[in-house]
Amino acid sequence: MKGKVDCFFVIGDEKASQKLVNQFNESALIRQVYVLTKKSLNLENCEQILVEEYASCSTIRQIAKLVRSDYALLALGDSMIEPGQGAIERLVQVAENTDAPMVYADYFEIKDGALSPHPVIDYQMGSLRDDFNFGPVRFYRAEVLKAFRYEYYEMLKYAGCYALRLRASRMGELVHIPEYLFTKTETDTRTSGEKQFDYVKASARERQVEMEQVCTAHLRDIGALLLEPFPETVLTEPFKVEASVIIPVRNREKTIRDAIVSVLIQKTTFNFNLIVVDNYSTDGTTEVLKEYASWGKLIHIIPERKDLGIGGCWNEAVFHPDCGKFAVQLDSDDLYSDENTLQIIVDKFYEENCAMVIGSYRMTNFNLQEIPPGVIDHREWTDENGPNNALRINGLGAPRAFYTPVIREIRVPNVSYGEDYALGLAISGKYKIGRIYQPIYLCRRWDDNTDASLDVAKQNVHNLYKDRIRTFELQSRIQRNKRVDPDKAW
Repeated sequence: MKGKVDCFFVIGDEKASQKLVNQFNESALIRQVYVLTKKSLNLENCEQILVEEYASCSTIRQIAKLVRSDYALLALGDSMIEPGQGAIERLVQVAENTDAPMVYADYFEIKDGALSPHPVIDYQMGSLRDDFNFGPVRFYRAEVLKAFRYEYYEMLKYAGCYALRLRASRMGELVHIPEYLFTKTETDTRTSGEKQFDYVKASARERQVEMEQVCTAHLRDIGALLLEPFPETVLTEPFKVEASVIIPVRNREKTIRDAIVSVLIQKTTFNFNLIVVDNYSTDGTTEVLKEYASWGKLIHIIPERKDLGIGGCWNEAVFHPDCGKFAVQLDSDDLYSDENTLQIIVDKFYEENCAMVIGSYRMTNFNLQEIPPGVIDHREWTDENGPNNALRINGLGAPRAFYTPVIREIRVPNVSYGEDYALGLAISGKYKIGRIYQPIYLCRRWDDNTDASLDVAKQNVHNLYKDRIRTFELQSRIQRNKRVDPDKAW
């Protein structure tokens, strides 16, 4: 049994690292423990490997050259870990029983001195986001490291681990063990809302470019890369009005008035209306809407159904007979940045003859003062590769606007999280999307935002749903690509 696993982990402080070396060596299944470090420490019973970047392609190549066992345990995060009782034995057992290219597990988390369980979710075809949480340990079959084509990604500083994981996923199912096999000391104690926009920060741009490169290559390898650019959308279908701003709302008495006013002050060369779908508010929101509806510009809808999420409310609006040619989003927490937003959006539809327009927004606090990270313009979307990269990232931007015949054709999923992303993905696979990179929208962050501070269970539900809709879109693209010339790349 000796020699089935080689362990690789990133060094912490000297005392904690030596403790982990000793814990790994207690297992009869461990052949060798390697410690990845940027400077040598005084450690025993292990081999130290000097690296420049822990997640780089060159680091993965170094690991592959050193592996002599059947499996490689990689713990390349920046938090210290501790293996649970029989953790190594359980990883080997499941890996051998399933022949999985990679195995991972749930873990315990120490945050602010408190120990709590941190379950993770099952991996699927659509789990393409580079921040998928595998826990602190990834347990690979040695063949995966040997099969990785390092020359394709020789210069990658940040995306080596991501590329390796995608390579493993092309070799078989990545298996999740729903057992708590390790404990991780969490050093990033920010809320989910604070972490949400890390990937759009300017400091993350180089990393994002690398991740896009790797994801695009993966889509090509699995036959899901979008082929020739889509034809322009013919925007000639007649409507009573040119545009409708759509606001689904439930219990937003504190913010709905600001949202409504930001619409009513819009200056346009065309006629528009405002459709607010009031999903049985109980806090005074309904009374505010009735007040503004009496002015004639606002259409106040209370649905007959009581099982609607945000997406279902959107369907109520877009299928309303007074919905305009273009359906433009505004959340009940947010505002348009000035009186020109609606004109800019509609102009973009005609400028590019597209089926969807996505804008950029400025993050603010409740009092509309700018807060970090400031402007979110989703520069990771490019005309050349945006529809492919959309499968990797977690959002497409705001505000979102749609050519109404297209949104009626696709329909919005009747959910209250990810419905906008699902719709954007579906459109991005078939139609041209226009982008506005100047901030035309104010995104208000406050305690009542639905994603301000999510617990682990809720984060998992949200992530599982977005991975699932990515899977649906991937499968759709693969099927469509089989019916066209595969030599015509995007």
